Amino acid sequence: MKRITLTLAGLLALNSGLALAQTHPAITSWLRNTTHVRGRHYNSGNPSPIADTAHANVQRVRYSASYAYVNSSGIPAYVTGPFLDGNRATATNRNFLFKFPLAPRQQTGTPTSSSRLGNLGVFINGVPIYNYLDGNTYNNQGIWHQNAVMFENTGFDCAKGHPSPVFSGGGGGPGGGGTLVGGTYHHHQNPSAFNIATVPMSTVCNMYLADGLYVPDSTRHGPLIGFAFDGYPIYGGYGYANPQQAGPIKRMTPGYRLRNITARTTLANGTQLTATQYGPSLATRALGYYGEDYEYVAGSGDLDDHNGRFCVTPEYPNGTYAYFATIDRRGNSVFPYLIGSTYYGVVETSNFAAMGSTNPTQVVVNEPVQTYTGTVTATAAPALTGSWTAFPSPAHEVLVVQVTVAAAETRTVELLDLAGRVVARQPLYPGSTMCYFPTQTLTSGAYLVRLPGSAAAPLKVVIE
Repeated sequence: MKRITLTLAGLLALNSGLALAQTHPAITSWLRNTTHVRGRHYNSGNPSPIADTAHANVQRVRYSASYAYVNSSGIPAYVTGPFLDGNRATATNRNFLFKFPLAPRQQTGTPTSSSRLGNLGVFINGVPIYNYLDGNTYNNQGIWHQNAVMFENTGFDCAKGHPSPVFSGGGGGPGGGGTLVGGTYHHHQNPSAFNIATVPMSTVCNMYLADGLYVPDSTRHGPLIGFAFDGYPIYGGYGYANPQQAGPIKRMTPGYRLRNITARTTLANGTQLTATQYGPSLATRALGYYGEDYEYVAGSGDLDDHNGRFCVTPEYPNGTYAYFATIDRRGNSVFPYLIGSTYYGVVETSNFAAMGSTNPTQVVVNEPVQTYTGTVTATAAPALTGSWTAFPSPAHEVLVVQVTVAAAETRTVELLDLAGRVVARQPLYPGSTMCYFPTQTLTSGAYLVRLPGSAAAPLKVVIE
């Protein structure tokens, strides 16, 4: 009788765990690499992507009743590099293990600061999230903190990412010391390509075309793009206009704004600085180059000082606190970019690397867990969402096909002639929104681009 009771208890626990895995976004939303997709990168001067050895995206997701555990390489499926500011690091496999609470809760005491170097959260493709800091301050005084989105703009690749150096002693970033052995690829801002903006902040995409995790769509709620280390989700730049119910869409505006100052002589809290503490002249560095150039004004935007709000989302129809990757009308990133100066919730601090350790996190799985395998099969791939386009048309050397929301599984995009014959196929990798068709060997004329799994009709394009 005792054996039967234990068996029934085990079955109940298993069924409960399976039900959780099928519904909880912190378990189901990760872009798991089930088809051995490898990362790709550009070398400076060569606009042809080179295949890496490291597998891209997330390698494994496990869960207990309380936590999700995520293993990732930190390498995205979209092409990385080159980094044209002299950064010697490259994106390398970091063998991350992250931990996220499945029942996140608000920090009712002193909020945890997000003003630290290194990982603050993780995108759904396993790539780390950084804040705006680049690790340097004006005159090394620790007062005026440099904004990486501005100071390091020339070193970002087309997807707005770059690697922080990893040294043999385990250090990373400025002053890491030791021998350079790799790099932690990361984003400080909205992970969409520079060239999706109407006025791009970089021309790197002109030669080294890449995509990013998603393409902002003003007609749809932003996709779930990641999780902060307090377990709360991070969404793309658009949300529901009414936070209490699904409906019309609007761009989420932050509550931070540039200060109305003519000199960097005070801080946003009113602190008057001495002359030796003044920041650089605005003629030398325009407003926006330092974090202290901004102030939070309650009620001035849709989001609070953490850069989020409590709201309904597609994945959380009953509501959740959620952060948003803020962008402007042109599609460019807007301060504080992803997470504000503090987290909203109680942070799982084991995700932070220990000082001097060679391990990128301190996470240890010390409880019974199950591996999430998903419900996707070879014959039942998930339907694609969002819109898609093909450009340029007419195409001379390459035809680019781009979707607004990346598929969770590798999909095949087909190029057909007008008789319906497939003349070329290209993979659309999970975690990537773009694929490329070389056109030099194709006969000039009209073609159709078909995206199996999409309800939309094939797109007509012209190749010259």
